[in-house]
Amino acid sequence: MASSLALREIARAGFAASAEKPELAVWIVVMGGLAEGIAIYGLLVAIIILGKI
Repeated sequence: MASSLALREIARAGFAASAEKPELAVWIVVMGGLAEGIAIYGLLVAIIILGKI
């Protein structure tokens, strides 16, 4: 849940920043990838926890 909020904020700030400085687009994609990685990690942990119940 928190990673989706982080990804939303990254996208919002990223669009604003890339409008002013297009060279920041690469860093915005990197930050988005980090937020998505956290989401995948959370999904894996949830599956492992549900498997033990």
